[in-house]
Amino acid sequence: MIEVNAVYVIVAREFKKFLREKSRLISTIARPLVWLFLVGGGMSRLVPASGNVSYMQFIFPGILGMTILFTSIFSSISIIWDKEFGFMKEILVAPISRLSVVVGKAMSGMVLSTIQAIIILAFFPFLGLRIGILEIMGIILVSAILAFAISALGIVLASFYDSYESFSVIMNFIVMPMFFLSGAMYPVKLMPEILKYFTKINPLTYGIDAIKHLMFPSGAGTMGADFPFYLDIGVIVASSIILVLIGGKTFERKG
Repeated sequence: MIEVNAVYVIVAREFKKFLREKSRLISTIARPLVWLFLVGGGMSRLVPASGNVSYMQFIFPGILGMTILFTSIFSSISIIWDKEFGFMKEILVAPISRLSVVVGKAMSGMVLSTIQAIIILAFFPFLGLRIGILEIMGIILVSAILAFAISALGIVLASFYDSYESFSVIMNFIVMPMFFLSGAMYPVKLMPEILKYFTKINPLTYGIDAIKHLMFPSGAGTMGADFPFYLDIGVIVASSIILVLIGGKTFERKG
């Protein structure tokens, strides 16, 4: 029971911090909307539609993935702040397992990312998409699982750094490559073979692909999903478990 309470306290603390930082919510929502309507709107004039899916509709799952990626990864920055101000030391000396700390941090990132993904998802009628209520619930569930996995990845990376500056530099070499090598902006099946390799080891790829399964009709052509739905779910669930276990081990070593 104490482990559950510890997870709840960590999630509640991060959620309260998020509610106090209104600018953080605005900036996180503004970035994907700029990409969707400016970049997507411009590229849609150059990239023809495939089947029943236009280019702006095609990148919409990728924009959801972008929202989840940035929010989940950067939610782990709170670990750096907690280290600098001594709060993390207090957590680590508490009579709870390191795994509970990792799960709590990952769940807080999941909650914040999913909320923001739902806000972006609400724009789908403006793109001419028709999505049923069951598909919407499925997209939200996939977004939550993906957000948990990406948050766990950010936690693993943050556990190795003690300053905000060094962590932010590393993030620049991870976040953008993860986004561009995820099938968010162009179909995986049309990528060069060497890029396909990196795409297939990227957990974000499978989260975005699962959303495409739920969002697009079967006649999407090259704009449709690239992998089987069961493979998408299996990879992001397995990634979540593996990254949480790795995070627990790294925190044990730090402790």
